[in-house]
Amino acid sequence: MCGIFGAVSFDIPFNKKDFEKFCVLTDMISYRGPDASGYKGFDSKSKIISDERFNVFFGHRRLSIIDLSSEGNQPLHSDGCWIIYNGEIFNYIELRDELKLKGCVFSTNTDTEVITKVYKNYGVDGFDKLNGMWAFAIYDQEKNIVVLSRDRFSIKPLFYYQLNNYFYFSSEIKQLLPLLDKKEIHFETMQNFLQQGLLEIDENSFFNGIKRIKPKSYLIINLNNNKIQSGIYWNYSEPSFDISYQQAKEKFLELFFDSVKIRLRSDVSLGSLLSGGIDSSAITAVATKLSPNKISTFSIISNEKKVSEEKFIDIFNENFQTNNKKLLVESNFLNEQFDKVLFHQDEPFNYLIVFAHYQLIKTLNENSDIVVILNGQGGDEVMLGYLRFYFFYLKYLYKSRNLSRLFNEIFHSLINRTALYQIKINAAKRYLPKVLLSDKTFLTKKKDLVEVWKFNNLREVQINEIDKFSIPYINRYEDRNSMAFSKEIRLPFLDHRLVDFLINIPDSYKINKGWSKYILRDCISLLPKKIRWRRDKKGFSLPEEKWVKEDLKNEIIKTFSNNESILSQLGFISDRKFMDYFSRFLSGDQRTHSTDISRVYILERWARKYFGYNL
Repeated sequence: MCGIFGAVSFDIPFNKKDFEKFCVLTDMISYRGPDASGYKGFDSKSKIISDERFNVFFGHRRLSIIDLSSEGNQPLHSDGCWIIYNGEIFNYIELRDELKLKGCVFSTNTDTEVITKVYKNYGVDGFDKLNGMWAFAIYDQEKNIVVLSRDRFSIKPLFYYQLNNYFYFSSEIKQLLPLLDKKEIHFETMQNFLQQGLLEIDENSFFNGIKRIKPKSYLIINLNNNKIQSGIYWNYSEPSFDISYQQAKEKFLELFFDSVKIRLRSDVSLGSLLSGGIDSSAITAVATKLSPNKISTFSIISNEKKVSEEKFIDIFNENFQTNNKKLLVESNFLNEQFDKVLFHQDEPFNYLIVFAHYQLIKTLNENSDIVVILNGQGGDEVMLGYLRFYFFYLKYLYKSRNLSRLFNEIFHSLINRTALYQIKINAAKRYLPKVLLSDKTFLTKKKDLVEVWKFNNLREVQINEIDKFSIPYINRYEDRNSMAFSKEIRLPFLDHRLVDFLINIPDSYKINKGWSKYILRDCISLLPKKIRWRRDKKGFSLPEEKWVKEDLKNEIIKTFSNNESILSQLGFISDRKFMDYFSRFLSGDQRTHSTDISRVYILERWARKYFGYNL
């Protein structure tokens, strides 16, 4: 797990001064890779390495996870290719064995060298063989091209900026900001965020000109003709609706166990975040079964009983006897950590949960030597775990005239006291266009809504959540927060084999008899029943409403009471109308929501940090 920076010139070569500047931009994210650093300048015409005259620069900061020796330092050279890389390839052992049969000889034990040999033997199409999370750049000296690639599910970040005849790329936006010709807001991205809370739905960032490499894709920068070509190396397969439920159960267990197994590969200490929910509990239970070492677990707890999952954490630990540490996250971190979190995130975000997650990783860092962390993110998206999915399912049963199953689902949900007891309109706002903007009268700029509510079936909903809406945003804040403390988070539910399998089996295998994630509940028999068949769904739940009403109340009033907010100066909101909305929220008006307020406040603090001095 690391940080990278690179530069390519299509015209006048870079010089010594540029080299020094690029080293500084690489080191700007040293927290991503505190163990080693490396910098190389390449002259593609003379094929020499130079820091005086070069047209390709590779910079790298290393967090050592696999093969801790200096042989794994980067930029790494193999078979006429140089590579800088952030991520992990979990099936590197199997790929190395496959490549050895083809005559490949390895000089390191790293997963990094496996990438270069996959590329040399299979080209960019070979990226489909990689099972993991990554953002990497390969300089192929023979073909005189630079290849960039990013993993399938937006786990690892990779940004780029092109100015005239110069192309720059990096792990974080902050590395590119000093290179901007002019720092400007990307207004459409801003409006999508304010109106609908949407993030990462396309390649645009909040900074005009800075874009992200799309997931499951690659870019080829051709230094022979100065052209840039893009492509996709992977996509979802066709549905397998003819598979029986018994076959699906067997396949699911096979894939899930292997996904966890290969994510236990590490040459440093490893642990698991245990929330008490079924996703993290299933991962931790399987990891405990497969690992020769005792798994250390970490759990966030709250003094707020409404959101606390401590009871389920205790049930798990009674059964599995893990080395569990409970971490209490209180609200005093909000104001203390605000600027630090904004610094690491680079872009605005929707929820105060991002601050709590940052504090969780910080607390974990202070209380253990764990470097690699297993986490359950992705389970809701691939197994229809969110409550809104249940209502989409009922809708499609009705539209398809499958009334017997429709009534069966409603009946069992009522009997089991599951989804029909738990739905909240605010949680489904973005899928209800008539509700979405009706009370946001404080917004002064309006644009056509992104039609996230339009889809033909639940499979499309899942793919949209994975590719555009939910997964990219969650992965973004988890990556930035964990790497701020040099930690690597691994996500077994986002193994591409498991994702592809789960979105392509019948919906009734995932939602059944009123239960979401039915196939997981039914299969993971080693989990205690009280966790497997939990009715409530909390996730990483925190008292956000309380925090807005109490802990941030005075700051919000001070920020927006004098009609001097940056957002009002930019013409996005009316401070007066926003304060009216906030007053209604404080008085308990059910048509208001804490997320609308925290989103605006976070965006205002972000805008002040990056653009306040320009107004």
